Amino acid sequence: MNSIRSIYLNNRLFQGVGILVVLFIFTFVFSDWVWVPKILFLIFLAIVITDIILLFRVRKGLIGERAAADKLSNGDENEISLEFQNLYSYPVSLRVFDELPHQFQKRDLEFNFQLKPGEQKNIHYYLRPVKRGEYSFGSVNALLSSPIGLISRRFKFSSDKMVPVYPSYLQMRKFELLAIHNRLSETGIKKIRRIGNNQEFELIKEYVQGDDIRTINWKATARRQSLMVNHYQDERSQQVYSLIDKGRVMQLPFNGLSLLDYAINTALVISNIALKKFDKAGLITFQDKIGTMLPAGRKNNQMASILEILYNQKTAYRETDFSVVHSFVRQRISHRSLLLLFTNFETLSSLERQLPYLKSLALRHVLVVIFFENTEIKSLLDNPADTVKEIYHKAVAEKFSYEKKLIVKELKRHGIFAVLTPPEKLSINTINMYLELKARGTI
Repeated sequence: MNSIRSIYLNNRLFQGVGILVVLFIFTFVFSDWVWVPKILFLIFLAIVITDIILLFRVRKGLIGERAAADKLSNGDENEISLEFQNLYSYPVSLRVFDELPHQFQKRDLEFNFQLKPGEQKNIHYYLRPVKRGEYSFGSVNALLSSPIGLISRRFKFSSDKMVPVYPSYLQMRKFELLAIHNRLSETGIKKIRRIGNNQEFELIKEYVQGDDIRTINWKATARRQSLMVNHYQDERSQQVYSLIDKGRVMQLPFNGLSLLDYAINTALVISNIALKKFDKAGLITFQDKIGTMLPAGRKNNQMASILEILYNQKTAYRETDFSVVHSFVRQRISHRSLLLLFTNFETLSSLERQLPYLKSLALRHVLVVIFFENTEIKSLLDNPADTVKEIYHKAVAEKFSYEKKLIVKELKRHGIFAVLTPPEKLSINTINMYLELKARGTI
C-alpha cells in the first residue's frame, strides 16, 4: 500500500495514453492497422514497468533533510536549507515541496532541479515570521523521476517539526558583534563626545596622539620621564530597565510587525548592550496591570532570562494604566536607574493624561520615553497634493505630525528625555540615547 501511495503519474504518461487512445480511434476507420496501436500499447506498458522498476529497485534512493535553527528570529530573514543526495546510479529529476507553518500562508513553495548519480545539493530559502510563538513545519516532499519520466516516486523527510519564534536574537547578535569590534557607527550609531569626567578611573598609561591633554598625570610623568595620562572608563553596574507598554496603542502594525514586537526586539538588543557595557539590565511589562518584572542584574543567565520572558509575552491590548507602573516602580526600584519606556502617544491630550505619572518617575530616575512616528502620515507629507481631497488629507497629516513634535517638546520641558523614531530605526535610536546618557554622565 505504501508503494502505491508513493507512485505519482507524470504528464508524459498522460500524453502517451492520449496518443494511444487517438490511435485506437484511428483503427475504427482503418481496420487493417489495428495491430499498430496494440504493439505500441505493449511497448508503452513495458516502458512504464521499466520506469517503475528503475525507481523502486533501490529501497532508499534519495537522502533528504531540512536544516533550520532551533528557533527563528522574529522580524528577520531566517535561512532554511534543504539538503538532498542522489543514491541512484543514474541522473534523476526532483520536484520538492516544503510544508511551511500555516502562519506564513504560503502553499506554492516549489523547487525543480536535477541530480547526477551520487550528487549532493543544498537549496536555501528565507522565512520572515512576524509573530512570536510556535511554528509547526510539515514534511519535505520530493517527487523523484527517472530519465524515462513517466511516473514519479514520492519521498518524505523531516516531518512535523515545531520551531519556536523568539524575539529578534539575530538583531541582538549583530549589534553585539559590532559593539565588540567598535563598529557600531556602521549601523548609524553616533560617536558621542564625552562630556566631563563623570567616569571611573581605570589606569595610568602613556600618552598617545588623540588623548585628552586635560587627563595628563604630572606626577606619573615626572616619575617615568614620559608623558602619562589617566584613563577612565564608563561607570559600571548602573541599572537599566526596559519598560514595555503592552496596551492598545502598541497594536499598530508596521511592515507586518506590531509596535509591541518592535519594542520587544529592541528591549532585547538594549539589554544585551547594557550588559556588555557592564551595566545591569532589567525588564518590566505592563498594560492595565503589571505583567512581568525581572530585577536588573548581571548574572550569567540574565540574557537567557530576558529572552524567555520576552518570548512569552502575551497581551489583550487593553487600555494602558500608567498609574500602575508608576506605583510599581516607586515600590520596587529604590536605586536611581535608567528607565527606557517603550510606548506610543498619538496626540498631546493622550500625553497630558499620563504626564503626572511620568514627571513623578523622572524625579527619582532618568526617564526616556520612546514612542513612534506614524509612517503612513509621513508618506502623505512627502507626496505632493493635487486635488482638494489630497490637500485635506495632507493638512490633517501635518496636524498629527506637528502634535508628535509638541509631545517631544512637552516631555523635554518637564525634564524627561524623549525619542521619536520610525519603527525600523527603533533599536539604533534607543542605543544612541543610551550611549549619549552614559557619555554625559547622566546615569
